[in-house]
Amino acid sequence: MISLYFLKGFNLNESIKGIWSKLLGWLDALILNLPNFVLAALVFVLFIVVAKYTAKIIDRILRKKGSQDSIRQITTKVVKVVVILIGFFFALGLLNLDKVLTSILAGAGVVGLAIGLALQGTLNNTFSGVILSFLPEIQIGDWVETNGYSGEVTEITLRNIVIRGSDNNYVVIPNSKIVDEPFKNFTSTKRSRVMLNCGVGYSSDLEFVQKLTIDTLSELFPPRGNEEVEFMYTEFGDSSINFVARFWTDVSKNRDILIANNKAIIAVKKAFDKNNINIPFPIRTIDFTNQLSINNPSKQD
Repeated sequence: MISLYFLKGFNLNESIKGIWSKLLGWLDALILNLPNFVLAALVFVLFIVVAKYTAKIIDRILRKKGSQDSIRQITTKVVKVVVILIGFFFALGLLNLDKVLTSILAGAGVVGLAIGLALQGTLNNTFSGVILSFLPEIQIGDWVETNGYSGEVTEITLRNIVIRGSDNNYVVIPNSKIVDEPFKNFTSTKRSRVMLNCGVGYSSDLEFVQKLTIDTLSELFPPRGNEEVEFMYTEFGDSSINFVARFWTDVSKNRDILIANNKAIIAVKKAFDKNNINIPFPIRTIDFTNQLSINNPSKQD
């Protein structure tokens, strides 16, 4: 009974007419707005092309100014995105989709909040990468020590920093680790002080040793400006009187310090040998005298 009533109330012809009229309305709207669609598409494509060439121009300007690669890469990417977004908004305006644009922006805010909560670590690395790219204290080509690793900075991206160590292996460190942890940059200063530790025998003339060491290092590594070779005795050791000598040299990486220390050790050793100054080494004396009663018959009962 219900099925018959439903069939009587259902008019197939009227439904088809309604659908057809709706489709015709959409077709009319499409035809009327076709010029706007074409114009919006052309504007969007034009902005993509403009973004491409604008990024190239900015890249050339930054190259002439000597900006590092990481700054150029991030700047060109940001410029591309901004110009393309402007073109997208212009296209929506030509289509009279201002309400849609408002809805998109509102939805983007909600989605951005959700994505930000879900990707806190990734976004932290991204913002840290932006900071590192514009940070003058660390640049591509610098030799740094950080997070237990040392090497030359070969790449700074929005996610991580790549370091090539002295063993020619690459280490990838997240940007947030670099920003949160202290790092040492050997390249940021052209001159560094190198420490040389040594010791001389107790019978040595300490004042003569001091003067000889300072003269030897000053001749090998001439001081500049207010620099000077410093010499201080540090302790009475087990077999020697120990001292530390500090001198200045050109340093751009950790290897330069090793080379300077190597030269200093050779020069000081030759100077000490020439002047009969002894550099003692620990000596252990073993006493084989056995006082046990089992080996001494006179102490037996």
